[in-house]
Amino acid sequence: MSNQTNTRRSFLKKSAIATAFAGSTLAQQSFASNLAPNQPTLKIATFRFDVTPPKGHPLCGGWITPVKSVSDNLEAIGYVILGLEKPVVVCAVDWTGILNSAHVAWRTALAQAAGTTPDRVAVQCVHQHDAPFVCIDAEKLVAKQNDALIIVQMDFFNACLNKATQAIKEAIPRARPLTHIAQGESKVEKVASNRRVAIGPNGKITKMRGSACKDPELIALPEGLIDPMLKTVAFYDGEKKVLACHYYATHPMSHYGQGNVSSDFVGLARKQKQKEEPDCTHIYFTGASGNISAGKYNNGSQEARVELTQRIYEGITASEKNLKPEPITGISWKTHALLASVNPLFTKESETTLLENKKNQPANRIRPAMRLAWMDRVKAKTPIILSALHINKTSLLHLPAESFLEYQLRAQKLQPGRFVATAAYGDGGPWYIPVKEAYPQGGYEVSVANCAEDVDAQMTEGMQKILEA
Repeated sequence: MSNQTNTRRSFLKKSAIATAFAGSTLAQQSFASNLAPNQPTLKIATFRFDVTPPKGHPLCGGWITPVKSVSDNLEAIGYVILGLEKPVVVCAVDWTGILNSAHVAWRTALAQAAGTTPDRVAVQCVHQHDAPFVCIDAEKLVAKQNDALIIVQMDFFNACLNKATQAIKEAIPRARPLTHIAQGESKVEKVASNRRVAIGPNGKITKMRGSACKDPELIALPEGLIDPMLKTVAFYDGEKKVLACHYYATHPMSHYGQGNVSSDFVGLARKQKQKEEPDCTHIYFTGASGNISAGKYNNGSQEARVELTQRIYEGITASEKNLKPEPITGISWKTHALLASVNPLFTKESETTLLENKKNQPANRIRPAMRLAWMDRVKAKTPIILSALHINKTSLLHLPAESFLEYQLRAQKLQPGRFVATAAYGDGGPWYIPVKEAYPQGGYEVSVANCAEDVDAQMTEGMQKILEA
């Protein structure tokens, strides 16, 4: 036990240093490169590694059944772009979330392996729930309770970072020329639906349509505001497609909570496509889905998972039908550091009381620990990094946590002449990030949002700056 404690303390100390480094980068950063046609100076290296938790490991932060079995494995899949002033790294992880200094640790590890800096690394979670939900700052807080509460096994966490380092170092020597890019999109039928469609006469949310729904009244309500388009951005070495990135906005859960690890329907669709095209790396990114789920079309059954998998797979396939590669003539990477504030619903005293109350269920002690970690982060002024990769007329936007769909739609309106693909679930520290209009409506998402409502203006300002390609 003492060795595990020492390991945890050692890692947290290293992460604190990494966090301080990231916190020093407060100004917007950008780098642009104009490339002559048919003069490929860029290279791309793809990587993947297994991040499946071991038996007994907590799932979804420790408030559902821990790992009993593995239905299908979890992966981290990404790419490194070489040939810029410094490399750029983008990675999607089949985890529920990576929060605060854990997210900094991931970006730092990937950056060091690729020979770049953490501000040039985007790590986005896919957000399946039968998967790890990692906050090592909160893990430190719950460990002090000596009640067998656990969020993440640090040996497993560190092993994943070691795998990341090895995967990138092995991938870079195999990098291929990056010469062309293509975009495509297709409408997905009967998957996404808005969770916040039941609003009373007083303007308040009355009940929520969750990831799975069996309430006939909620099922009968319209889809509500969604983004029905599945977008694909593909990268080429000449005529050879070497990477395809797929983006769609919905919570990616069909059913969960029984201890059976799974990448769920979006991961299964990705794996089906990968099997068909083994020479092209396929990555799936979950869009801004804080208020979006498959609830209208998902009753939580095994059969529903199969149906949802097929619909996402068909969306991916259709989005790739009309890909038209064009030579890469310009590329840039932009970042914006966002310093958010704490939701006034929460105080350090109230959350500490909940954490220390031994009569509370584990979930009702672990969640307050995560809020306390967020408060400490805000006090330390450690920023969230928004980023965007611009290539020709395509922009790949990386947002934090469970951002509401409106941010994704807003990004598209900010650049109507560009193909904007959004990946959310980056740094998970804020938990949900509602838009300003949602706060007075209440509802589950607002009740667990760690940021105050001024985050809306901050997110919008940040997106405006980094989407100016």
